Amino acid sequence: MQDPAVEDRAADEGSDRARWLHIAREAADDLAMDAVTREQAGKTPFDEVARLREAGLLTLLIPAEHGGGGADWPTAYAVVRSIATADGAIGQLLGCHYFLSFSARFFAGPALSARVERESAAGQWCWGGGFASHDPYLFLTATPGGYLLDGHQSCPTGARVADRLAVRAVRSDTGEPLAVLVDPAHPGVVCGDDGETFGQRLAAGGRVEFDSVPVTDDDVFGSLSPDEGVLSPFAGLAAPVARLISVQLCLGIAEGILAEAREYSRPVNSSAQPYSPPQDPYVLTAYGELTVAARAASALADQALDALDQGLARGEDLNDDECAEIAVLAAAAEAAASRAAQQITARALDVIGAESSSSRHGLDRFWRNARTHTLYEPVSHRLREVGDYFLNGAHPPFLLPS
Repeated sequence: MQDPAVEDRAADEGSDRARWLHIAREAADDLAMDAVTREQAGKTPFDEVARLREAGLLTLLIPAEHGGGGADWPTAYAVVRSIATADGAIGQLLGCHYFLSFSARFFAGPALSARVERESAAGQWCWGGGFASHDPYLFLTATPGGYLLDGHQSCPTGARVADRLAVRAVRSDTGEPLAVLVDPAHPGVVCGDDGETFGQRLAAGGRVEFDSVPVTDDDVFGSLSPDEGVLSPFAGLAAPVARLISVQLCLGIAEGILAEAREYSRPVNSSAQPYSPPQDPYVLTAYGELTVAARAASALADQALDALDQGLARGEDLNDDECAEIAVLAAAAEAAASRAAQQITARALDVIGAESSSSRHGLDRFWRNARTHTLYEPVSHRLREVGDYFLNGAHPPFLLPS
């Protein structure tokens, strides 16, 4: 018989999750109303971030005792997916914010992590940046009072709307990569626009220059070194946590275009004329194939998420083998979700037909958003990791996505 206290706690968690998902659906419905015009205008998404902040979604993952929403990662992933169905770029921006605002728990000590989370909750910070190892190096030069940060990042998500940037920087003296927190309001930080991407236009990415930006010791979370023994297995979970954000983003975009395509193929009243006859065998077969692709990728994502949730719950008791198994599941889920998103966003346009080319519908944004996002994280890399683990038992390298 289950402990009543455990049952009560589970009921409370279920109630909180339902509440957050309701808030996310309302926010997604709000974003969907003007998604086409906003995406085509391509303005910096200050208004969209304000909507997320007003809904309370920016502080969702911060513990309640630190002033936040006290939600868990399964809830945060569901929120990202819901937002991405309406607007893939804002889904990416929110997912990146969740990962970066949580990153102190992976790379910093408990005291520093708690302080940062309290400040983030109090200021309703929106986080941007990224820790991708393939970005141009930022350099930290030691000074008597801390460090100076110099260099540039090419296209960090959320940079143009962020209250704080979390970035990867290399110590000039030792070469060690570190996770660093930066206030973009400092005059040495200059954020530029990135007008060249054909998708994810509202993810607020852009080149960021850092010129002699002072960094205190308390602004350095800790090491990002992939060398064996540097990071604990728990800190190693940062990589699958980030990859499962990409998974939810891809699935949300895929589900978003499927929902819109269905509306075109299945009119809500007799006076509406569907662009594709709803009994056309080709249409029915295509929707069947796309539904199977979406649900198969979703099922694999759920499996990876369950494993990750258990790993996070183990905390510092997690071992290297368990971390590797979670990382492989996340890599497999990302490969499946990436392929599903590309397939679904392209073929859904075929099902709708020529009308899908009309700019007033903006259906091309789903394909452009999915394709732009997946170009940064090629499927072949994830498949190689899965194959190497299956054949040779090799643990995936510690690589954080863009």
